[in-house]
Amino acid sequence: MNSPAKRATVTAALIVKNEEKNLKTCLDSLADWVDEIVLLDSGSTDRTEDIARQYTSHFYTKENWEGFGKQRQAAQAYVNSDYVFWIDADEVVTAELKASILAALSTQASNTAYSVNRKSWVFGRFITHSGWYPDRVTRLYRVNEGGYSDDLVHEKVLLKEGVATQPLAGDMTHYTYDDLHHYLVKSASYAKLSADQKQKRGKTTSLSSASLHAFACFVKMYLIKRGFLDGKQGFLLAVLSAHSTFVKYADLWVRQQADRPDAH
Repeated sequence: MNSPAKRATVTAALIVKNEEKNLKTCLDSLADWVDEIVLLDSGSTDRTEDIARQYTSHFYTKENWEGFGKQRQAAQAYVNSDYVFWIDADEVVTAELKASILAALSTQASNTAYSVNRKSWVFGRFITHSGWYPDRVTRLYRVNEGGYSDDLVHEKVLLKEGVATQPLAGDMTHYTYDDLHHYLVKSASYAKLSADQKQKRGKTTSLSSASLHAFACFVKMYLIKRGFLDGKQGFLLAVLSAHSTFVKYADLWVRQQADRPDAH
């Protein structure tokens, strides 16, 4: 992969595990314009590595899982370019987004990072309301000007003081869930990590608080964020998100209860 003249270099970075279904489509959207692709795997048992090595030799493994934030930090340590562009295996760069990224790399504005807008395909349609769109996330920045937080889940990019974020044109397509089972498995995993994180920080909760958070989640998504305009999928997402919110807080509450009598 050769860099066009007069622009900064960029590495596409991914953290992956068992992504054989999505990975080829993702990497196809990167291969003709990034200078390097770096993948950090956390223990795939499918064809993820085989697919990845068709696009790059920079495939690494870190199975000592310490959370999403730490995993991204470890992946960034392998990046040797001016900029890093973060993408997940279930995301695809569109032509418009690619053009705006290349324009930013040519401009090389100082003290500037860039956000991209994700557009999610869920249960048979693109979601354009429900608080899911626009969905801006910081994904492109100079390697020496940013990095990810230590959070177990919902990790975020931390930029050096004075670095501003500018929006890029074009959407990144996000194929977030294969089916309802995939949603439930994924949301259960995130709920556990969220409870782990809150417990580690000494947070506590109650079932009434869990119920209120769940109710507020539904109202916000379906009414305030106009999820009803996303049709039946919008209603389903609002219900599922309320359920996931309840489970996240209920899990933390359960951990506060007494151990079983014969546990010691």
